[in-house]
Amino acid sequence: MRIYRYLYRGKIEVGIEKDNSIIKLNNYDNIIEMISDGYNNSKKIEELISEEIREYDSINILSPIERPIHDIICVGKNYADHISELGGEITSEFIPNYFGKRANKILGHKDIIEGIFDIDSEMDYEVELAVIISKDCKNIRKEDYRDYIFGFSIFNDISSRHLQSYHKQWYRGKGVDNYSVLGPCIVTVDEFEFPLSLNLETFVNGELRQNSNTEKMIFKIEDIIEDLSRTMTLEPGDIIATGTPSGVGKGFNPPKYLTPNDIVELKIEKIGILKNKIQ
Repeated sequence: MRIYRYLYRGKIEVGIEKDNSIIKLNNYDNIIEMISDGYNNSKKIEELISEEIREYDSINILSPIERPIHDIICVGKNYADHISELGGEITSEFIPNYFGKRANKILGHKDIIEGIFDIDSEMDYEVELAVIISKDCKNIRKEDYRDYIFGFSIFNDISSRHLQSYHKQWYRGKGVDNYSVLGPCIVTVDEFEFPLSLNLETFVNGELRQNSNTEKMIFKIEDIIEDLSRTMTLEPGDIIATGTPSGVGKGFNPPKYLTPNDIVELKIEKIGILKNKIQ
């Protein structure tokens, strides 16, 4: 089930894709509220389906989640080739690198991303598989992890590389306003086969920059959810960004950072395309 949040005739709605159209879901314009109210799987969501049809050319697609309930949980350094391109290495003591990404508003498909080029010209892209949590998740067993996933989306972890280096930690460089992008939809977990094997790609102005597969994640989704839930309660609608592969702008020599008017397209198999313009 592909779930969209969109603007239709000046009103925000939530709907599902069916027969190349969007079918409105009753009662909700906020996906987190829907999940929190127990409509956290395809079978339950079917109870909300209306008879109102929206054609694609009549809607503006919005970020499926615009205001996260907490900072986005990010997993840094989760692909070996990305670690290598930035000059790092994997040792026997290598552990997950978690950090929070502040997002006062998450942008969506086709939104304009405004850079802070007067402060930092080193604006970078990162394609990541986003995991959306379905229900309260605490001290879970690894084998039960799928029961706590609502679905998956595409996340662009836009990064301000100079600020990231200048402050010697990542919070400010990752938490710039408008530097979180999610979409175009959330695809429910039942649409996927496990273990996941999804191709990820990034194109900048048509040039292929990133090309990998979720199979190459060092720490798998089940490891991440089990590990995090040992020390914190994950809640419905929480977003976990699972890391990016090689091919980021900083990894090139010389670097290929984003500039105004660039078009960035992120693709993840079975989810879709997340496309934005830089301003």
